[in-house]
Amino acid sequence: MRWLWMLFGFAFLAVGAVGLFLPLWPTTIFWILAVICLSESHPKVRDWIYQRPGLGPVIEGFVERGELSRTSKLAAIGGMWGAGLLSSWFLRDAVWILIGLWTVLILVALYILSRRTPQH
Repeated sequence: MRWLWMLFGFAFLAVGAVGLFLPLWPTTIFWILAVICLSESHPKVRDWIYQRPGLGPVIEGFVERGELSRTSKLAAIGGMWGAGLLSSWFLRDAVWILIGLWTVLILVALYILSRRTPQH
């Protein structure tokens, strides 16, 4: 089972790394998933991610303490809703898909907003 967690962890790490070079490609969510998969199977890689400037502390705060800064919350919700609006344009004739899409986006936004804000 450990090899399966490592496989998924490294796959998420690679997909997230694309976002370091492509604008608008989400890195953080994929690296959060990588950390979750690698935390038991490969802790050295988890620690390497935590040490990355910029993203590392954000990911560590979320995974270890369930925290998200206000800036991170706004960026996540803004990015999701921007993608949702763009998707809505392309899916404007598929009413049920749009209802499902916006239901999921609203639920995820509520989850993000429910995360504790770190007190510095």
